[in-house]
Amino acid sequence: MPEPINDFYAVIPAGGIGSRLWPLSRADAPKFLHDLTGSGQTLLRDTWDRLEPLAGSDRIAVVTGRAHRAAVERELPGVPDKNVFLESEPRDSAAAIGLAAAILVKREPDVIIGSFAADHVIRGAQVFDWAVRQAVATAREGYICTIGIPPVEPSVGFGYIQKGDELVVEGAPEAALVRRFVEKPDLETAKAYYADRSYLWNAGMFIARADVLLGEIAENEPHLYAGLMDLAEAWDDRDARGPVVDRVWPTITKIAIDYAVAEPAAEKGRLAVIPGHFDWDDVGDFASLAKLNTHGRGNDLAILGKNARILADASSGIVVSQTNRVISVIGVQDIVIVDTEDALLVTTSEHAQRVKGVVDALKVTGRNEVL
Repeated sequence: MPEPINDFYAVIPAGGIGSRLWPLSRADAPKFLHDLTGSGQTLLRDTWDRLEPLAGSDRIAVVTGRAHRAAVERELPGVPDKNVFLESEPRDSAAAIGLAAAILVKREPDVIIGSFAADHVIRGAQVFDWAVRQAVATAREGYICTIGIPPVEPSVGFGYIQKGDELVVEGAPEAALVRRFVEKPDLETAKAYYADRSYLWNAGMFIARADVLLGEIAENEPHLYAGLMDLAEAWDDRDARGPVVDRVWPTITKIAIDYAVAEPAAEKGRLAVIPGHFDWDDVGDFASLAKLNTHGRGNDLAILGKNARILADASSGIVVSQTNRVISVIGVQDIVIVDTEDALLVTTSEHAQRVKGVVDALKVTGRNEVL
């Protein structure tokens, strides 16, 4: 593999509970702290291992909640303490990525950062490496760059990016401008996007010079920018940091980076995209988890759990077991069963996206003990 990129810093936002994977994913054990692929390690660790050849172990930062600090440091013993950026409460992706950018640009004014979610599944390390290196080369030219995934099917579960004109960037032969972002479509629209081939799945990866990213935030969300600058100014002073975080963080604007940075940058011709020709999935629900673990074969039953005791006959879907119960699955198709010590979920792949509604209902009814 090539050497790490000397002006590059990888950032891993490790937040969110993955509510569509409840009751497996919880507030105290979110999606990124689970092994969802049978690899023997968590998605967070998989993410670190992908990024280490690109950045080096001393140039990877993790943005996570205070409650997850101990778990993150257990999973990533190589992460320097100075590179663990703790959020006192979730404020969405623009705050998380912007905080990392603000801290890192203060330490290293010309740094290029890349943001990569802690809970995605990527296969094809060399192809991923090549896409990121192209994105870094494009970022050096002053663009904010994203990596889009060529669709392998008409999916209604992902947002889309439409590619525009090609760019001429040394070291990035596949770079193109982004024409527009599109929210998750209906099935007919997704089929049209799939046939068009200028549309890519939005994988939520962003690579840019930190000062360029912050400049876009300043232009579009000045209140957010001001708060991030206040935090960064105090961050590396341990005595000053706590009071500033307590004062500023609750006032930080809660907005996704797509809305605060990517979409406005695309409208101004400042956003580029690199196609990522690697296997990618954000494991957004149990239907995608089943597909991931059966390699897309619809007639198979995926079974997850170290001590799972499953009896299956003529069934497909997924069973996730965290108990010692024997679970029998007979003659059912596309079933989803998740068995934990204090909660049981039974649904189908077709309705997997609706699991988030169960989580919302539990919140409303005050059943926080199972969240």
